[in-house]
Amino acid sequence: VRTGADGAERMMTMMNIKSCISRGILVTVLAAASLLLTGCVDQHPEGTKTTTQTETVESMLEITDPVEKQAVEVAKAKVRSMEGSPKIVATSPAVADICDKLELDLVGVCSSSISTIPERYKAVTTVGTAMSPDMEIVASLKPDWILSPISLQSDLEPKYENIGVDWAFLNLRSVQGMYRSIQELGEIFDREEQANTLVKEFRDFYEEYKKKNEGKDHPKVLILMGLPGSYIIATENSYVGSLVALAGGENVYTDTDQEFLTVNTEDMKTKEPDIILRAAHALPDQVVEMFNEDFKTNDIWKHFDAVKNGRVYDLTYENFGMSATFRYPKALNELQPILYPESDEDLEKAKKNSENAQKNAEKSNATQKYEDAQKSGTSGKTAAEDSQKTTEKEK
Repeated sequence: VRTGADGAERMMTMMNIKSCISRGILVTVLAAASLLLTGCVDQHPEGTKTTTQTETVESMLEITDPVEKQAVEVAKAKVRSMEGSPKIVATSPAVADICDKLELDLVGVCSSSISTIPERYKAVTTVGTAMSPDMEIVASLKPDWILSPISLQSDLEPKYENIGVDWAFLNLRSVQGMYRSIQELGEIFDREEQANTLVKEFRDFYEEYKKKNEGKDHPKVLILMGLPGSYIIATENSYVGSLVALAGGENVYTDTDQEFLTVNTEDMKTKEPDIILRAAHALPDQVVEMFNEDFKTNDIWKHFDAVKNGRVYDLTYENFGMSATFRYPKALNELQPILYPESDEDLEKAKKNSENAQKNAEKSNATQKYEDAQKSGTSGKTAAEDSQKTTEKEK
């Protein structure tokens, strides 16, 4: 049982419309809701789970859970009852991109050293980074709603509760989750026309894309998500893992509801993946250097078949982050020659893409940008001022 901003008790499981929108999709707290809601419902319970390859677009995006539908209606009614447009803060670049596509105005937006904030929000006050928004500035904006990615809920929910504001956490762990969130946001914030246009784009894309790898053998894939100083295993419940699954790859780590796992290399070796993918999070310039050093000095890597066969690939950090974005077609296109090489040209293309991913990470200068931002501070400025400061530092 949880207590919302208005003191009403609510029961929630994983995610939350301080009511709840499910399959882990969108979860928000509604200060106005006096209902007792039972959290997010998994529409594919264990034993009936549908694989990405066999799911239709309809089953991916259909929202059938009655609690979820009721939560959307309550949220929509709350927004409709407001005088004027709701004041919204988006705390991550991925969420800001969704708001931009839905033509939603914001009063606050995140700052980022490696992502570009949409032009629409250049004059909007920045509230700090996705992982650590400045709550004093957020509170000063008097928002009606804060929108954030579900991956940061455990850290951010208590902070949002402390300032008594309604919040929504979007499930950006998969492309499907992103589009379900878009459908629901469209309904809640009266942007159904924009949402339907975006969903149609995904439907058209996926109906064509799923034919691409039908009947092909699916390679076993180990996905390493690099962090500054360490790396973890990305499962199919993570965004990068969901992209590999969407492309038909078989993740060697299954049977878990976790996004990421901490596993030693000896256990990884027992999985004997056909392919090893290396993704970079947060500070890609540091992560690429770390991966190269570890694969060079840690003796066990040379015993992996994937290493022996030259099938270790770095992924472009802009396309393979922690949250689903509208760059997913580029990400799937990058995976194609890696997972399904049909010629020497494909193998060479996969290798070249990997080399370019490393070069882009090295040239990102993300560590320096982050350190500069920490020293000078960017919260409270506009997104345009943040961007100008970053540009000046690079000159």
